Amino acid sequence: MQDGKFVILCIDDEADIRDSLRMVLEPNGYIVEEANGEATGVEKYQEISPDFVLVDMMMEENDSGLTVAAKLKQLGNTVPVYMLSSVVDGLVQNMSPQDLGFTGVFQKPVDPEVLLTSLKTRLKA
Repeated sequence: MQDGKFVILCIDDEADIRDSLRMVLEPNGYIVEEANGEATGVEKYQEISPDFVLVDMMMEENDSGLTVAAKLKQLGNTVPVYMLSSVVDGLVQNMSPQDLGFTGVFQKPVDPEVLLTSLKTRLKA
């Protein structure tokens, strides 16, 4: 938390996605920090200690999101980490997000109401 606001880290290689998340989150009282890839995402996580992490499943590599989730776990992460993916249906049929190291998953494009409701529930805001 920073200045009484929850900090959300958005890790996605698409600037449009990061921008759209920022446009939903900031007007609703959240601080948004961004990273555009796997390495910068992990660095930013260590730098800011966010309250919630959104990470794209496919960035530099098809499984970059999995690598981020694994690295955050190695660092002792205790905050919710949600996967952003456009291929959720096929993925979730085969295994749960928790099996992959995520708290949950959001289908791209992310529904703003679903995102805000999930944040309020997970962060007890």
